[in-house]
Amino acid sequence: MRVIKGISWFLMTVLVLVGAETRASDVRFFSMNTREAFLEGELDGVSIGALGTLRLANRVARVGELEEPFVFAAVPHPAGWVLATGNSGRVLLVDREGVVSTLLEASEPTIFAVAVDSEGVVYAGSSPGGVVYRIADGVAEVFYQSEETYIWALAVVDDVLWVATGTQGHLHRGDADGSREVVLDVDDVHLRSLEPLAGGNLLIGTSGKGLVLSMEAGGRARTLYDAGLDEVVALEQGADGNCYAAVIGSETGFTETAPPAAGPGAATGGSAVTVVEQEGTTVTVSDDAAEPLSKVLRFPCSGGVIETLWTFDEDTIYDLLWAKGRLWIGTGQDGKLFSLDDGTVVLEKDVDERQIVAVMKDDNGPALATTNAAALYRVLDQPESQGIYTSPALDAGELAEFGTLHWRGGEGSRIRFAFRSGMSSEPDATWSQWGASAAGTEVSLADVPPGRFLQFRAEMASESPSPTLTEITVSYRQKNLAPVIRKLEVLSAGQVLVPANFNAASQIFEPVSPNKEGIFTSLVPERERDNQRLKTLWKRGFRTLRWESDDPNDDELTYRLDFRPEDATGSWYLIADAMTDTYFSFDATVLPDGIYRFRVIASDEAGNGNGRALDGERTSGPVTVDHTPPVLGSVEHQGGRVRVVVSDAMNALRQADYSLDGESWVAAEPVDGLLDGRRETFEIDAGEEAELVLFRVMDSFFNLTTFDLRRGER
Repeated sequence: MRVIKGISWFLMTVLVLVGAETRASDVRFFSMNTREAFLEGELDGVSIGALGTLRLANRVARVGELEEPFVFAAVPHPAGWVLATGNSGRVLLVDREGVVSTLLEASEPTIFAVAVDSEGVVYAGSSPGGVVYRIADGVAEVFYQSEETYIWALAVVDDVLWVATGTQGHLHRGDADGSREVVLDVDDVHLRSLEPLAGGNLLIGTSGKGLVLSMEAGGRARTLYDAGLDEVVALEQGADGNCYAAVIGSETGFTETAPPAAGPGAATGGSAVTVVEQEGTTVTVSDDAAEPLSKVLRFPCSGGVIETLWTFDEDTIYDLLWAKGRLWIGTGQDGKLFSLDDGTVVLEKDVDERQIVAVMKDDNGPALATTNAAALYRVLDQPESQGIYTSPALDAGELAEFGTLHWRGGEGSRIRFAFRSGMSSEPDATWSQWGASAAGTEVSLADVPPGRFLQFRAEMASESPSPTLTEITVSYRQKNLAPVIRKLEVLSAGQVLVPANFNAASQIFEPVSPNKEGIFTSLVPERERDNQRLKTLWKRGFRTLRWESDDPNDDELTYRLDFRPEDATGSWYLIADAMTDTYFSFDATVLPDGIYRFRVIASDEAGNGNGRALDGERTSGPVTVDHTPPVLGSVEHQGGRVRVVVSDAMNALRQADYSLDGESWVAAEPVDGLLDGRRETFEIDAGEEAELVLFRVMDSFFNLTTFDLRRGER
């Protein structure tokens, strides 16, 4: 079985929590109940229905042993199946007993196309070189030298062989009478696929522009579809009166084409253009969604509106088949066989090989040819006796303990479950071993070791009817981990944070006072700050702390803010508690001038009872609290000039101005030219006639004072 990669389970994980608020430390559930969710797992003998129901699949029997590394095409033969291979240029016949024989070993390395007529005559097209071989009664001979590089598809209609080639985009015709001719020159690089229709018409799919063409018996061709930079890898006529086309991105197919010039239909990563010609009329439909990896189209075989029937974001389509009343789809990159029934895709089989390149008619169901590695399978019309569904690695996000599995299915279904867990996203040797399987509608995981990832295995045994599984939920709870304060920031003195809708012109901007909780007052009540965007304002005497936090469990956090003097050890003193905001603006004038440290403690107690709560904390660097304005030192009058010395006990001076006789303030420059020290000397030209000489100075903490230099300090 293939290794299942651990995935971040967005589509499949539903978090169901106790209480009104979501908290990671509560009980959660992995939930799987959709087709998309189940498709992420591994299927062995199990199929997924249209509504996401798991049931035992039809048996698939491997036919014969193939030594070739690659199979590129396969068709039914009266004796069994004919396979086109590489890299040895062989055409193989596998009979219904699994015996493999070589019909042709061409000089060219690759056979991309084979066809069989009603008499069992085999035609094979080799590449590069473009030679068509005819194989009858065990003898192979050159039927047609096309002088083309590649032969991509062959179709036999009555006595006519149609040959689709590249890189010139030609359709060749070879008749039984020996005549050979190019009947169609398409404005594209490769003719990739062919499908004969009743009445003599021929459907043609191209690579490069992704065209679907219809050629009438008389040789007139018209475009039914133009995808742009896509490859039409398969065409199929259904018994429902419709035709089907498989279109893939060019980079996922066998061909290598140069991109066309930009224009309508060019691949730009945005819209694709669908062009439908009907009775000479062109209809254009735009699709602005991003293109999927591959898609299935449906349209009337005679021409008309083309609709996208299904898209695949991760699977590449290689072949189509109409059988048993529905369309079968062979895909890679994980070797999945789908059927399209009533407009909904059903996963029928998941084989070990990487690509299902051919889906062929058989007696009881389709036959499959795979490549990478080469194999041939038959789908039998009987269910498997047992099957196993293995889930992807389910990610709990953190180390978790697991509870109970609940499941729903068909009445009377009996299914057994086994589990394993680990810490790596891909199951490996570090995971626990699979536990013993257990039955019941509720299965305990008490014996499963804690881990971040969990995988379960559903074992289904044959019953009549097959057991079915429609929904699975598994409960788990993360191990609680401590919160982390990633950053603690102390804003500049006077900066405060307020709600973004605060308007100072229409609202009173004052602290809520008195504060009954302690000595520190805030700006607005806690309830008014919840869930608000913030903006920064200024208020003298206030300080603001802001922090960023994480909780590994995504728990709801509350915060406590403490302080203590820098030179103190031991006790911390409370500023505020039980906060949910990650900031706090407070009036710092209650603190004497000095150096302090602040501490934020984050607690996840709100979501963790029974002693499971944990804390995380962070302490700030030293923070200066300064409410004292600068002081005036010496004042010397030298005629009309005044020499002033001003100092501040704790912080650098920030601004100095003077005013003469009540005129406008003028900036005062310090003698050394830089206003950056705690002690500065200024010289101002006051003149001898000025009676009022005011000198205003402010420190870095916005402590402001004014002196009258004629009369002394005011």
